[in-house]
Amino acid sequence: MNAIALNSAIVDILAKKQELNALDYNDARYDDIEEELHDLEDDFNEEFGDLLEDALEDVHGKIKSDADILLPTAYLASSLDGKELEEGEESEGVWVESDSFPGVEMRLVLVANPPRILLVLSDQERVLWTAE
Repeated sequence: MNAIALNSAIVDILAKKQELNALDYNDARYDDIEEELHDLEDDFNEEFGDLLEDALEDVHGKIKSDADILLPTAYLASSLDGKELEEGEESEGVWVESDSFPGVEMRLVLVANPPRILLVLSDQERVLWTAE
């Protein structure tokens, strides 16, 4: 996997998400920016989907989760700065259940710089995979 290309693609999507989130729905540019975001996400899933799905399968195995594996873009963070992760935003990543952590609320989140998959618990983060 080309970690540099993966990181660049993640950064591009997160930057576009931030650009879209800064706009009001009534803004004339909203639909165009939203379409650009969807195009970036489609390209991302096409280019990196198979490799990331394999990584997510390994991650699910590590935490003993039988949750369905979604498209990699579902796991993406909402911003580049990680502010939402620090504040425990519920919109980050994908909620999973784990036999390793019964009854604990947790999410898997794909972040950039470097590209990695985090297990986010209420009070901590664990890196479960890093692109090489």
